[in-house]
Amino acid sequence: MVRKSILDEKKDGNSRDMAKDLIFELGCEEIPAGFIKPALAALAASLKKGFSEGGLEYGQLRTLGTPRRLTVIVEGLEEKEPDRIVESRGPAIKAAYDKDGNPTRALEGFARGSGVKPKDLKIVKLEKGEYLYAVKEIKGRKTVEILPELLRGVVSSLSFPKAMRWADHEMTFARPLHWILAVYGGKAVCFNHGHIASGNATYGHRFIAKGAGKAVKIKTVNDYLNKLKDNLVIADIDERRAVILDGIAKEAEAAGGVVLEDKGLVEEVVNLVEYPVVIRGSFEEEYLALPAEIIINAMREHQRYFSVIDKAGKQSGKGYRLLPAFITVANTPVKDEAVVRAGNERVLRARLSDAKFYFDKDVSTPLADNVEALKGVVFQAKLGSSYEKVERFTRLALYIGRWLEWCDALEDSGGLEGYLKDKKSGGTGKKGHSHTLGRASMLAKADLVSGIVGEFPSLQGVMGEEFARRDGEAKEVAAAIGEHYLPISAGGELPETTAGAIISIADKLDTIAGCFGVGRIPTGAADPYALRRASLGIIRIILDKGWSIELDSLVAKAVNLVGDKLTKGADETEAAVLEFIRERFRNYLKGEGLQHDSIDAVLSTGWFDIADAVKRIRALEKFKEHPACESLVAAFKRVSNILKGQEVDGLPAPNIFEDGAERALFEVYSKIAPVIRKAEEKGDYAKVFEKLASIKDVIDKFFDDVMVMAEDEKLRRNRLILLGSIRELYSSVADLSKLVV
Repeated sequence: MVRKSILDEKKDGNSRDMAKDLIFELGCEEIPAGFIKPALAALAASLKKGFSEGGLEYGQLRTLGTPRRLTVIVEGLEEKEPDRIVESRGPAIKAAYDKDGNPTRALEGFARGSGVKPKDLKIVKLEKGEYLYAVKEIKGRKTVEILPELLRGVVSSLSFPKAMRWADHEMTFARPLHWILAVYGGKAVCFNHGHIASGNATYGHRFIAKGAGKAVKIKTVNDYLNKLKDNLVIADIDERRAVILDGIAKEAEAAGGVVLEDKGLVEEVVNLVEYPVVIRGSFEEEYLALPAEIIINAMREHQRYFSVIDKAGKQSGKGYRLLPAFITVANTPVKDEAVVRAGNERVLRARLSDAKFYFDKDVSTPLADNVEALKGVVFQAKLGSSYEKVERFTRLALYIGRWLEWCDALEDSGGLEGYLKDKKSGGTGKKGHSHTLGRASMLAKADLVSGIVGEFPSLQGVMGEEFARRDGEAKEVAAAIGEHYLPISAGGELPETTAGAIISIADKLDTIAGCFGVGRIPTGAADPYALRRASLGIIRIILDKGWSIELDSLVAKAVNLVGDKLTKGADETEAAVLEFIRERFRNYLKGEGLQHDSIDAVLSTGWFDIADAVKRIRALEKFKEHPACESLVAAFKRVSNILKGQEVDGLPAPNIFEDGAERALFEVYSKIAPVIRKAEEKGDYAKVFEKLASIKDVIDKFFDDVMVMAEDEKLRRNRLILLGSIRELYSSVADLSKLVV
């Protein structure tokens, strides 16, 4: 029951013209770029929660940040909490007074606990009778009184992926905290966090601000933004990003090209600088003989440089037409750009020289000759070497290939090593595909022992493909080597070739099965072998290819191949791996916008063939729009409830039927059952649901006219079997009783 307040709602006197701005900044040493965005989100969420709990209204809340400061600006924050009326229900009237009308102990205790006098209690009439209520009006506190405690709590609650202590202080932070700016309505909000006292001062750029190291007093938001700019700090992340994008575009244009798009690098650089200054440099054209990926990686990963490509050069496969130029973003204006440019060019020249040395040395050795060296590379202490891993996922890849009827052999003559001895063209047909799959699998990790991958680990696979092409490997083999790491992110590029897709699944599934088999299971805080990403990759590849694969069989094979390295039972490992992948699959489906009840209805009836499961879910989502769906689902839920705990097999005996409604239901069942089975075999689930919809009227009439749980045991049993037959029509497609309609 919703009851109006005993007292009329009172105005608290607050209005938007009584609001003031809050500026809250945490100043520290340089925070890692990746920490800034989540830290600002956490700060904003914590403040919003605090304001909400106190009933404080505000206009706009926005975050600003640089490597040296995390800032939240709250515009239009009310000057006080609203006044509140607190109502507490006490004893019923009949329990509040004795027969002489005197207050009972229950009444006195309630009044004392509520902080009011018995005579001030109110009588309220409810449906259950009359009750006493204590009503107190609590004046809202002033915002300036609330903020010190609130802001101190916000700082204390902030956490980072890695935090540190410094000197002999107890507090932790991403990097040493040096100052706290807290200004509300032009005045400092004073509190202490550890050894640091808040105040109304911030600091400009560490090295080049006017009077670097001197405090800058702040009163207003405009004051804050303008004075920081005067001291060479652009606090607004979006503004810094715009400056950088504009600058690198202009410099690339001046070099005769365009910037190679790299959103990740832009976001990283934005949070590495407080005052971006864009500078262009160049490198010797001789280095363009290196694969483009090496040059791009050397500039991006080590130096945070942007690459420049020819204007007419579009991305073609994995290659780019690079220009001998780069663009860097400095954190300070410079008097002589030539000096800075020369310094960056010198550093890059050394990087590229090293890369050329490693690459030239690597290409002098055939990729296949590197495979033996994988025996000395540990994949995981309990799972053995990378060579052992290669053997496992090669066998698994061939198993998958045979399942898909794409290849026909587990091993050529000479075992798996035979694939390393014969560099023949992959060819077509199942035998040719077997060679492509076997050789590409055995070579897939061979680039891990190369010098260039040792220098640039993110190029694993990319360099394997490059080496394979230079060695004259079949293009199908080289492509599969390059693709088998894909996808490398949640929405990343997927393998295009069949061999690449199969090897990617096999490699990932071997990692998952092996890690689960030796107890290396992901936790909420850690997933060092990226098993969640691997599971999602398997799911996305299978769905992209539309392959009908029974994952339980693949998992069983993968676990079996781990063999005696398992520290857990095979059955236990298989069950754990399948549940892990199932949960990733469920999350993936939710992310695709599919409804949770449709997902649960389908997955509960079987999900190992995930491509088929998605087809069923999409057909079910469409069926939910059918006019008959709601009443039909209600009937199927009734079927499910009646059959709960009942064992029913076979078909009902028509000669036992007594009622016309049960005969009619059986006749419709007999007519549509073979049609539904045939549609299921073809994967035509839209037709399955269409035929199910046709029994709506007869099943409704059955439940209206027929007593299922009849006293006659034979009759009751026959009716239960009839309902069991109806359930069988959809039990392998979806548990329709789980739908919410």
